[in-house]
Amino acid sequence: MKKAKPQKRSSVEKGKSAAKKSTGTPNTVAEYLARVPEPARSALNQIRAAIRSVAPPESIEILSYRIPAFKHKKVLVWYAAFSDHCSLFPTAAAIEAFKDELKGFTVSKGTIQFPLDKPVPAPLIKKIVKKRVAQSEGEKKS
Repeated sequence: MKKAKPQKRSSVEKGKSAAKKSTGTPNTVAEYLARVPEPARSALNQIRAAIRSVAPPESIEILSYRIPAFKHKKVLVWYAAFSDHCSLFPTAAAIEAFKDELKGFTVSKGTIQFPLDKPVPAPLIKKIVKKRVAQSEGEKKS
């Protein structure tokens, strides 16, 4: 039995994976945010503004793991919208550092959920991001 020869991909196909074309995965933070329905979009924009207000000015926004993130040397935090909450992904160490202040929120090892029917706790988000910046700055490069 003959093996089928692999077909060459066109230059258009080389730029995007089949998964991105078929699922419509956003390619930018702006595209991600544009696809989030209200009220999650407003909550996510409040979370984003809180992060941006304390992240280093040279931080950039990227998509990582298909969700928005702020990066300064490495990813500081990720954030995302879901049907009934928005989540902040600041790493397990940051969550552990604020475990007392996070009582009342749904928390897992690396995730904090903020329900859409409650105000976004911007001051707490800022404190968490400041902690992540300090952690990032304190790590030695290998």
